[in-house]
Parts: sequence; structure tokens; C-alpha cells
Amino acid sequence: MSDRRPKLHPAPYPAALQAPGTSAESGASFERLSELGDLPPGTLRRISRGDLDLLLAHTPEGIVAVDDRCPHMAAPLSLGVLEGCVVACPLHEGRFDLSTGDPVQMPTTGGLDPDGTYHPVRSPAGGEAKPDVPGRKADARRLTRVRRFRYYPVRIVEGDIEVALPR
Repeated sequence: MSDRRPKLHPAPYPAALQAPGTSAESGASFERLSELGDLPPGTLRRISRGDLDLLLAHTPEGIVAVDDRCPHMAAPLSLGVLEGCVVACPLHEGRFDLSTGDPVQMPTTGGLDPDGTYHPVRSPAGGEAKPDVPGRKADARRLTRVRRFRYYPVRIVEGDIEVALPR
């Protein structure tokens, strides 16, 4: 029988995607951002510190902290939907895996994936295909690259979620 209890720990993340300035060597310090009880399994929460907006997500893999902006066009992912480890952007229907940092579904506007592969404009699920009218907007869409997430180290201390923030 599998254990379906929520994992009350930080989720693992790709080390190469750690946000700049969040390592101990860089002088980052952990800051309490939330009580664990305020982030139930399957929820998203925006936390702002100065001009830094973070997304806390309680996934089946654990708690993760990333920038609260879509890696496509910076829409707030905290307004999106979390399904397992995948967060859906409320703006262009892009879907991104919080456990890997990779896109699961490219946004409807198309563009370049993190590795540089071009994806054309697509229609929302069930809708008619949108024409990609030539011009500056189409050129901009073809050059817009979906980035991978930047992860902030997380730890759980006495029921509090603490995140390493850059100085």
C-alpha cells in the first residue's frame, strides 16, 4: 500500500537552476515566509519581499519556491492552477513542471523552448487555430524564449517554511 500523506519537506530541484545569490557562499540567509499550515497540499501562494515576488507551491514532492512569474511572459503563476507538480499559467495556457523546471505545454503564443526549439502559435484547447499574422508581433513571438524556473532553497523549521533569499 502506498503512503499518500503529504510530504512536509522541501521538494528536490535541479541544482543547476538555483537562483543566483541564494547559496550560503553568496551570503544568502533563510527567511521565514509562511507557516506550513498556511500552505496545504495542492496550493499556491505568493509571498513578496521588496521587489522579489516568490511562488510557494505545495506539490506531491514537497514544498518548492520559485519566482512568481511565468517563465514565458512573467504572468503571476500564483493565479494559476497546480495539478501535481505542474503549474498552469493563467495568461497563455503554458504548463510548467515545478519538479524539473521544464515546460510541459508551450503557451498558446508559441515561441522558443528553453533549448531553442521553435513552437508555432497554437489554439487553446478546443478552439480554432489562430493565424500568426506576419509583422513585428509575430517576429517577437518567434523570438520569445520560455525560460526554466529559478529555485530558492527551502527548509522546514518547527512548522515554518523558510526560504534562502539573496542579499
